[in-house]
Amino acid sequence: MPVPAHRPRLVDSVLLLAERPRPRTVAAWPHAHWLAVGTVCLGAFLGQLTASITALVFPALERQFDAGFAAVEWVSLAYLLVLVALLAPVGRLSDTVGRKTMYLGGFAVFALASLAAGLAGGLWVLVACRAVQAVGGAMMQANSVALVARGVPAGAMRTALGIQAAAQALGLALGPTVGGLLVAHTSWRWAFWINVPIAVLGLLAGWFLLPRSRPDAARTRRAESPSSADPAAVAVARRESRFDLLGLVLLVAASSALLLALSTASGLPLPGWAVVVLLAAAGLCSVALARQEQRADRPIIAPGLVNTPGVRAGLVVALIGYLLLFCPLVLGPVMLDSAGVSAGTAGLVVTALPAAFAIAATAGGALLPRHWSDARRGRAGALVTTAGLLLLALLPLSPLLAPVPLAVAGYGLGLLLPANNALVMRSVPAESSAVGGGMVNMVRSLGTALGTALPVLGVHLAGAGAGGRAVLLVLVAAALAAVRLCGAGRPRPVLRT
Repeated sequence: MPVPAHRPRLVDSVLLLAERPRPRTVAAWPHAHWLAVGTVCLGAFLGQLTASITALVFPALERQFDAGFAAVEWVSLAYLLVLVALLAPVGRLSDTVGRKTMYLGGFAVFALASLAAGLAGGLWVLVACRAVQAVGGAMMQANSVALVARGVPAGAMRTALGIQAAAQALGLALGPTVGGLLVAHTSWRWAFWINVPIAVLGLLAGWFLLPRSRPDAARTRRAESPSSADPAAVAVARRESRFDLLGLVLLVAASSALLLALSTASGLPLPGWAVVVLLAAAGLCSVALARQEQRADRPIIAPGLVNTPGVRAGLVVALIGYLLLFCPLVLGPVMLDSAGVSAGTAGLVVTALPAAFAIAATAGGALLPRHWSDARRGRAGALVTTAGLLLLALLPLSPLLAPVPLAVAGYGLGLLLPANNALVMRSVPAESSAVGGGMVNMVRSLGTALGTALPVLGVHLAGAGAGGRAVLLVLVAAALAAVRLCGAGRPRPVLRT
């Protein structure tokens, strides 16, 4: 049945979803698009700050709630799982509601959830607050790149996206230092409360500085909808617009079962047989997901796209890269805490990795030969990362020595990940760029989740010392796999004579 023409206005007015234009003085300024980029950078900074700051509070949370490491890690895992689940549907919903509205709503949800997280009186209340916080994170993350792309001239897009990446890197770099200092001198609660003023600033800035993302939604909807006189066109349009809800449920179920199995093996108070059951559930859900994506009209993980030369290997490298990036951020504070190092000092030590990553991601490529391809740059970065992680596993753990190999590993990852992401997006057909970008976001979140779960498993099985070094050796093997996979599967250019 056709939707009444007045319904979009009614929904907008009732739910207060109608996007407001910028003030005329802002819109008329020739460089107003950089104000919009700055607003998006606040969200990018906030997302990475909360990702890297949380690992520093794990030891404090264990003491505060008298809980094991396997339980405390769900403060991060709950956030990541909800983020994986919501990125795709929120992106689709934003096309209807408006990206500016959704982005500003993300700031509001993030601020309220951060405030509640800091007030949490129990561990699982904190986990629930982090899950709600992830809803706000998904509302921001799913729209940030699109807001930049729509808000700047075509010639300035690369520079704008580079500035956004620098804001992400800055948040990632500052997180461990800020988190360590807050835990050492105030309370772990401030690691969450610090998000509130940043989110409020982003909300206010976005209200005044972001352009409307759907200036005439009703007209656009009428122009894009097929004629009701053509039933075949209507049927095709409805089929193509159908969201792959079953695929999303299976993806989240498989991811959750795998991470719960790792947590149970790491000391989560569940029966031993639960590990086998959860691993079996993860396997069955993965098989069902593969079959569902083969027959879905608009699959979340498009099999045809994954099988495109260069895409599959690139997605695996992206997962490995974020595993290598976040695993030391979780493992380092735990190993240093067991050695008697204060939270403030541990935060400063661990900051060496994301700080070097930020430098390399924004300017490190300039030190490499210009004629090097992205595949060669990625392999070089993976080799540097391997060397840094190997040094970290072999050298004595101390606040004086640890920053050097951490910086080496971070610098290598700053070379690897941008080059690999460029390879993936260059391999994806132009008409599938949104789907390709969504899959990169998913594997990034899954890699981060594995980077949180793996240290917990190693520490539980063999202690912070031996178990931590065993985990680092596993990371060395993963980095070597990234060397082999980076650029693999891409068709070689044909040399013309």
